Amino acid sequence: MRIWLAATAVLFATLSAPALADVDPLSGAPLRPQPLSTPSPITDRFYASTAIYSSKARTNLRVDPSNAAPGVTGTPLNAERDLGLPERLTQGRVEFMFRLRERSKVRMDYFEASRTADHVLAKPIVFGDQTFAQGSRTHTSLDWKLFGLTYTYSFYRTDRLEIGTGIGVYFLQADAQGSVPAQNQSQDESAADPFPTLPLDLTWRISRRVAFTGRVNYLKASLSQFSGWLADSHADLQFRCNPNLSLGVGYTSMRTSYKRNEGSFKGSLYLSYNGPEALIRFSF
Repeated sequence: MRIWLAATAVLFATLSAPALADVDPLSGAPLRPQPLSTPSPITDRFYASTAIYSSKARTNLRVDPSNAAPGVTGTPLNAERDLGLPERLTQGRVEFMFRLRERSKVRMDYFEASRTADHVLAKPIVFGDQTFAQGSRTHTSLDWKLFGLTYTYSFYRTDRLEIGTGIGVYFLQADAQGSVPAQNQSQDESAADPFPTLPLDLTWRISRRVAFTGRVNYLKASLSQFSGWLADSHADLQFRCNPNLSLGVGYTSMRTSYKRNEGSFKGSLYLSYNGPEALIRFSF
């Protein structure tokens, strides 16, 4: 997934190059000098942002047996309570934005969270095709990856306020593994799905150095063998140290829920990561 992120960043950097040039992309003639504008998220043609994210995690899952009779399911679990996975974690999140035209921009972001735990089970658990007995010492790992690609068009844009919407797609991947080494039991499950979203972005330049940005990506979908929803929201307050560097604090909430009746993963999964963050942002 990191290769996807790097390749996509190079692609959009190439596509956005004409918008950053000082000549007309068609005729090659020099462009008329543009009036000076206040550096802000509204005037930025590109930014790269890195955030340290302290989040509280909540995970509910159920992994059904692969060839179970109708009505037979796995055990519904709260991964933090029943499997001992940590409720708190500190992770990084990276984000890029390329402004292709004055009102069009593409944003990419990547998030990854990995947790492991060793825990003595308080009850028997059906996890896929394995049944782990009560009192077993179980090793569990859960890896979660999210890569988002969002295009927005600003239907309202001034020097101080920008509001836009468009379309986005998130690529989600979850890998879960449970094992009882003493009994030589192990079960691995994974799910990977693209998920379209509808975004809403807002940027407000409060003063010459201070700006607020907020966004929401959300969609709920239901198909014959799949149903679910995804909501990714973020808000931050940035201080412009110089024309190319900003520092900020914010809050991010990522939540997703889906159920599958067929495929390599059968069952249900709910994941949420919510918490404050500190960010550093390079832009021009």
